[in-house]
Amino acid sequence: MDDPAMQLRMFGKTGTKVSIVGLGGEGILRTYGQELGARAVIGEALEQGVTYFDCARAYAGSEGYYGLVWSAHPELRAGVFQAGKSAERTRRGAMADLDRTLATMHTDHLDLWQIHDVRTEDDLNRIAGPGGALEAFLEAKTAGRTRFIGVTGHHDPEILTRAVREWPVDSVLLPVNPVEGALHGFLDGTLPAARERGVAVIGMKVLGASHYLSPEGGLTAEVLIAFALSQAVDVVVVGCSSPEQVRVLAHCGKTFEPLPTEAQEQLAVAFRPYAKQLAYYRGVI
Repeated sequence: MDDPAMQLRMFGKTGTKVSIVGLGGEGILRTYGQELGARAVIGEALEQGVTYFDCARAYAGSEGYYGLVWSAHPELRAGVFQAGKSAERTRRGAMADLDRTLATMHTDHLDLWQIHDVRTEDDLNRIAGPGGALEAFLEAKTAGRTRFIGVTGHHDPEILTRAVREWPVDSVLLPVNPVEGALHGFLDGTLPAARERGVAVIGMKVLGASHYLSPEGGLTAEVLIAFALSQAVDVVVVGCSSPEQVRVLAHCGKTFEPLPTEAQEQLAVAFRPYAKQLAYYRGVI
């Protein structure tokens, strides 16, 4: 039987389609000195039809790994949706980050540049205030150095929801997993707020850094990815450490069928007694 094609979804209201699964910036990409392995993972993702590629200034050598591939094969760069991130809170710092990102990745633009890891009221005020990073992001979009801009967060859903509602962003990256199905905030607050504004939604923390995996209990990567894709998201990103893991991720993107509502609810119920402990990325809740 022929390998099915990768499924695509529209990325918010941007008019651009992306693969429903993307290569996350964790896994081997968040290392240094693993050039051969990282290139193999990126190459496998390209071969499998993945078009969404994630990285960040904060993710160790991730930008450099992509730069090795895009510099050698610029024609491949032209066919993908490359996302990046900056955690700088000032215009000046963010612009410096973007300069380094584009140079390191050997590309003249990003498809998505994201304000990274927004956690607090102070973050909101600094980013959106005079001389804040939001100015840099808007300028970069106007100048064509990024096609779209976004915001990311996994700490406080109320803060992230405010960013989605108050800033002119094209996307939001947030946690999407059964733990969040058992809690409140991201899936029943931030996600609907994004959808109301036509903001694209990217799911992360899908496997909980592999802490949620329990194959003997039926909690496989395939089940957790299907749960995430069954939510109102456009794409989910998963970090991979080997080409084999990329193939599992890609297979999920090619064969995805929504989980029945009852199955989604059962997963959330199973995680509910431990949800606060398992939402390690939120901090104290």
